[in-house]
Amino acid sequence: MTKLSLSEQAKAASSASGYLATATAEIKNTALIAIAEAVEANSTSILDANAEDLENAKRDGMDFHIRDRMTLNGNRVQDMADAARSISKLEDPIGEVLEQRNLPNGLHLERVRVPIGVIGVIYESRPNVTIDIATLCLKSGNAVILRGGKECILTNMTLATIIKDAVESAGIPSDIVQFIESTDRALVKEMLQMDEAIDLMIPRGSAELVNFVGQNARMPAITGGIGVCHTYVDADADLDNALEIVVNAKVQRPTVCNALDTVLVHQAVAHNFLPKLAHEFGIQNVELRADSRAMSILDALASGAEIKQAVSGDFGTEFLALIASVKIVDSIDEALTHISNYGSGHSEAIVSENNEVIERFLNEADASAVFANASTRFNDGGEFGLGAEVAISTNKLHARGPMGLKEITSYKWKIRGQGQVRQ
Repeated sequence: MTKLSLSEQAKAASSASGYLATATAEIKNTALIAIAEAVEANSTSILDANAEDLENAKRDGMDFHIRDRMTLNGNRVQDMADAARSISKLEDPIGEVLEQRNLPNGLHLERVRVPIGVIGVIYESRPNVTIDIATLCLKSGNAVILRGGKECILTNMTLATIIKDAVESAGIPSDIVQFIESTDRALVKEMLQMDEAIDLMIPRGSAELVNFVGQNARMPAITGGIGVCHTYVDADADLDNALEIVVNAKVQRPTVCNALDTVLVHQAVAHNFLPKLAHEFGIQNVELRADSRAMSILDALASGAEIKQAVSGDFGTEFLALIASVKIVDSIDEALTHISNYGSGHSEAIVSENNEVIERFLNEADASAVFANASTRFNDGGEFGLGAEVAISTNKLHARGPMGLKEITSYKWKIRGQGQVRQ
């Protein structure tokens, strides 16, 4: 089969999106189940392609956090299939009447949820994104053009073929899913200029990628998502809870955007909490970068942790590695000011037993998701019951936080009259 050019792929997606926009929930759900079953049936070929990608990435000297994010195993492949099934069980958002009313002149108004049209996604590293985004777009009636990174090209090509074949077997045109097989970076910029064919652009990856899309996209783009995440351990914190929450937020999967980067500790509990934290971080091979006040407590410890004096760049950095900065603060005001200065608006958490302080933090910390007595790792579409996510947006317009089905829809007004004309 002759490969299509990018412009031809965009035209094909746009044409197929018209069919998908009016497809029934039953047809879409059948396709989603077919995708889940096909992923399971082709697990071996997916893992084989992924192993080859990993071998190439290692040969090319790619960083550990990139290789970690692109790594699949049997459980992660099953998670992709499970995500497709869970999305099939969600209520179809298309056609939902958001509001309706009768005007004094007799016109009846409805505001109804509709697909956006064609969504373009440029992403790096994580092959599960191929499944998550394709299935969410399918259920929400959107066609999608996927451009994954070169580091995972074989895995993503395998997954895209599986998706297209499964969709077609369910009676939906396979053109609703387009995957750009070329790794030529020039195609990214070309894609960002295709505002006549692509209605929304979503980048998922490094700050460099997100900023490039924001500066060059001619269509609306979700240009947030960088995660510089804090956990504030308050004077009234249960320190056992705090320790478990902080360690989980850092080490459960350190290479993702909702992993903890900075621990803020109230001075009233710092002498009790920091030695325990250093001990646990030492066990987990986490490098601590401490401000001068924290360093004065930690410097004399034989904790087994690697502890360094923090420099200015250690605050406001998304580490994506087993590294965490720590700072002692004198009050919640200082904690909130630090978060305002250094946070990225992604995920922020407080550990406290003081309800007044908790509510103040939840109200004043400016982020897409704010947590009380819980790990920032929960800022995730699957964990929020959305099935999956196309991105976690730190934007404040259109969508914020995990973007599930409803966040990749628009609406239109339907007006029914009986011959009214405007005077």
